[in-house]
Amino acid sequence: MRKTAILTSLLVCCLLSLSAGAQGWKAGVARVVITPTQPVWLAGYAVRTRPSEGKLHDLWAKALALEDEKGNRAVLVTTDLLGFPKPLSDRIRQRLQQTLGLSRAQILLNSSHTHSGPVLGRALPDIYPIGPPEQAAIDAYTQVLEKQISQLVGDAFHKLQPVSLFSQNGVTRFQVNRRSNQEASLRQQTELKGPNDYAVPVLKVVDGKGGLLAVAFGYACHPTVLDLHQFSGDYAGFAQLEIEKQHPGTTALFFQGAAGDQNPLPRRTIPLARQYGRELAAAVERVLEEDMRPLPARLATAYSEIDLKLAPAPSESALNAMVAQNDGYLKRWASRMLAETRAGQAFIRSYPYPVQVWMLGNQPVFSFGGELVTEYALAVKKRFGLDAFVLGYSNDVMGYIPSETILQEGGYEGNTSQMVYGLPSQWTPGLQQQILAEVEKLAAQAGVPKIQEVK
Repeated sequence: MRKTAILTSLLVCCLLSLSAGAQGWKAGVARVVITPTQPVWLAGYAVRTRPSEGKLHDLWAKALALEDEKGNRAVLVTTDLLGFPKPLSDRIRQRLQQTLGLSRAQILLNSSHTHSGPVLGRALPDIYPIGPPEQAAIDAYTQVLEKQISQLVGDAFHKLQPVSLFSQNGVTRFQVNRRSNQEASLRQQTELKGPNDYAVPVLKVVDGKGGLLAVAFGYACHPTVLDLHQFSGDYAGFAQLEIEKQHPGTTALFFQGAAGDQNPLPRRTIPLARQYGRELAAAVERVLEEDMRPLPARLATAYSEIDLKLAPAPSESALNAMVAQNDGYLKRWASRMLAETRAGQAFIRSYPYPVQVWMLGNQPVFSFGGELVTEYALAVKKRFGLDAFVLGYSNDVMGYIPSETILQEGGYEGNTSQMVYGLPSQWTPGLQQQILAEVEKLAAQAGVPKIQEVK
């Protein structure tokens, strides 16, 4: 009888232990070097005239897999890339749906937008004078990258372990609104003009022994300190290296925010890139050292693609004038458009734009495709609170996403930037209202409460 009671007690303890283990978060982290092994063109600057020449440091793709107490799953993938073009993003997400059963709502593919990463297939079609050999190298690298990231996510889920999650926002101020402040006269200015969002969102992942397993952090600023021909993650790459140096064995993941109109200024030297990386890492360290908000083990995800309308493509006469008056990528874009016009090809009139909302416990995470400008982050935080995490450059980078104000003002972000990405024209008025309306719809689905009604 006594032996039976002991066995029964042990069984109950085991069951209670298993039950306790089933509660709470689980997380897994994986990483892989994605530095090309041969020279390829670097994405971002149209003035570049030749492919890459070595590296400052490796490029990385990193994955943070999450599972809540009910078995709901999601994965954040961060990369030292300019941005995922839609064909590549679609193929990766289709692979993950087939292999892991993940829906698009559960997959967040973010790019740091470094301008020192490789050109990818089906992206920036007119920006560089790329011939067949260079295009073959780009396509080969893109195929390898697709497999690497698909495997990376599988590895992260294979490493799931009990963890605790915490979140908080820090702050640092090296971003400068490039539309409101001229780089050439910056030293003479006594104040900087906005809008800006200086938040440094931080997600801390602590393992069952109290060790720091991973830190996912972000900032809204173009990684354009460097314009060399060497691979690097720019300031964001240096920030990740600094955090991992301070916390051996920890994986640091950087995600890009609403950086479409934000530049690091001054810039153009490697020491400045290191400085900004250390500044960002210091902001993250301060948050890690303070009390952070614990996140209950509840996960909800929502995703949709909305049709953003494009203006009519330029007329044949307008394209002829552009070919005659321009050089470089503008001439190549107009020439391609002209050839397609004469061939009777119909141009797209809308684009399937991705919007995504996660709720990690009580931490809302909003992610948007394209080069999102900072006014969207401010609008989201006005609706859902200053603690909200806002990511741009997620799931598909197809062009700039201007606010209504920037669209009306024109300039690079509002008018001509779409040509860099190969789109036939700029967006039409009303896109900001359409995007924010979809955000509110998805937020309701994910259980993100609004803090006030916007008039």
